[in-house]
Amino acid sequence: MKKLVLVLALGAFMTGCGEKKGEKKDGFEVSRSKTADKKEMANEGVPVDLDNKGIGPVKNLDFAEEIDTEMASRGEAQFNAICVACHMAEQRMIGPAMKGVYERRSPEWVMNMMLNPNGMLKDDPIAKALLKEYNNAIMLNQNLTEDQARDIAEYLRTL
Repeated sequence: MKKLVLVLALGAFMTGCGEKKGEKKDGFEVSRSKTADKKEMANEGVPVDLDNKGIGPVKNLDFAEEIDTEMASRGEAQFNAICVACHMAEQRMIGPAMKGVYERRSPEWVMNMMLNPNGMLKDDPIAKALLKEYNNAIMLNQNLTEDQARDIAEYLRTL
C-alpha cells in the first residue's frame, strides 16, 4: 500500500512539474539560435553606392593592384587601437562590419567617413541611412591624419 501511494505521488509530482508541448510560459525566453542571415542584416535599409565619394577632403583615391603590407600593418594597429570599440571585421556591432566594405562603399567615401564623420553624418545620404540603421550611434571624430586614415583604408582591403 505504501509503495502504491509513493508511486502515485511521484507520478503526480512529475506530471505537475512537466511542461506540456506547445504550452506558453509567462515571462520571457532567451533564444540562442540565429534568426537572420548576417549578409541580410548588414545591408538592411542602407543602399550600396560605389559612386558616392562622400563629403570631405578626399576627392579621388585609386588603390594599387597589390596591397601595401607595410601600410596595412600600420592600419591594422590603428584599427585595433581605435576602431574595434565599434567595428569588427565580420560582425555587426555598434557600427557595421568592415569586411567587404569596398563592395558597398567607394574608397573615397570610406576615407571621408574617417576624416569628416560630422560632415558626413550631417549631409551624406548613405551616412544618414547608416546612422538610422545603427540606432543613432554616431561615428566619433578620431582626428586622424590623412596618412593614418589611408593606412586604415589599406588594412580594410585585407579583410
